Amino acid sequence: MQAWGTVVVTLAALMVATVDAKIYERCELATKLEKAGLNGYKGYSVGDWLCMAHYESGFDTSFVDHNPDGSSEYGIFQLNSAWWCDNGVTPTQNLCHMDCRDLLNRHILDDILCAKRVVSSHNSMTAWDSWSRHCSGHDLSEWLKGCDVYVKTDPKINS
Repeated sequence: MQAWGTVVVTLAALMVATVDAKIYERCELATKLEKAGLNGYKGYSVGDWLCMAHYESGFDTSFVDHNPDGSSEYGIFQLNSAWWCDNGVTPTQNLCHMDCRDLLNRHILDDILCAKRVVSSHNSMTAWDSWSRHCSGHDLSEWLKGCDVYVKTDPKINS
């Protein structure tokens, strides 16, 4: 009977996470990222962040991807459990000092703070393969078309 209770609690927790998840609209996310200080952060525009998040998660806060090495990537920015968060399964550095489940809801300030840590590391935006493949060196102004956000970059940063 105790096992059944565990199953019910687990399913309830998953349902809450799913209910609190969100797939952002492009301009809505652009505004959130700008307000959180990502426009120009470490030389990257909101266009860089939108492009990367689109290719990583489709702007879906509940997206989880499992890797062949046993680690998983979580949330809108697909932050890896081996480095950035603790999923309770993968050996981790947990450099953002957080539980990976906290990356799966509509409240993305913690995701943004962790992503800032990633970009502040020596890999910068190249930490995301999708950014390197789809965004780096491309005109990212299309990502901001129709949004009330304007490209801001630091010309001193080499991308």
